[in-house]
Amino acid sequence: MIVPLSAVATAVWLGILTSISPCPLASNVAAVSFLGRQVARPRRALLAGLAYSTGRAVTYVVVGSLVVGSVLSIPSVSMFLQHRMNQLLGPLLVVVGLALSGWVHLPWPAWSWGRGTSERLAGGGVLGAGTLGMLFALSFCPVSAGLFFGGLIPLAVSSRSQVLLPAVYGIGTAFPVVVFAALLVFGAHGVGRLFGVVTRIERVARPVTAIVFILAGLYLLSTHVFGFSI
Repeated sequence: MIVPLSAVATAVWLGILTSISPCPLASNVAAVSFLGRQVARPRRALLAGLAYSTGRAVTYVVVGSLVVGSVLSIPSVSMFLQHRMNQLLGPLLVVVGLALSGWVHLPWPAWSWGRGTSERLAGGGVLGAGTLGMLFALSFCPVSAGLFFGGLIPLAVSSRSQVLLPAVYGIGTAFPVVVFAALLVFGAHGVGRLFGVVTRIERVARPVTAIVFILAGLYLLSTHVFGFSI
């Protein structure tokens, strides 16, 4: 099945928005800066940052592929979703949009990794940095969980894309982190300025995405649940 270009673009955007959302953004900047302090040479610091971002991306690819593959591999579930996906996607998009806008708070357990674990991994070279990225990627906060499980997973299931969409989502989450890692080579001031710019962009991008989600959800509800033709 050919995945529509619009679905690929949406997956990339969801990945970027996940990475620049407040909770993941703060952990990404803190982790990359911490890795930079653990490595004496700038090139090694950049390599550690790349390994960290790759670890995050790989985790999203693996988790996304497993979830989508599990859903599509069950014939009864796959058949049900083929007929009911748009009906289920409508209210789900509305809820995720409301969560992104801050009007609804999704319950989600807060997971964190101890400083001792972070220090051991950061001092473990490229492999340790990659592992740290994997662990941090698993520490979903409500916004990132909503974007991943409420945005990417339904999109991948409806497109029957077990690998491609999770992969481009993972690349999207890694891109801002790679930029932060590269700036570490040129000095912390560049990171601070970029952090401020990205924070301002996220404040606009998140509510805009929320509105798009809500409108798309309302459209699916009106056409596939209530039977209105628009």
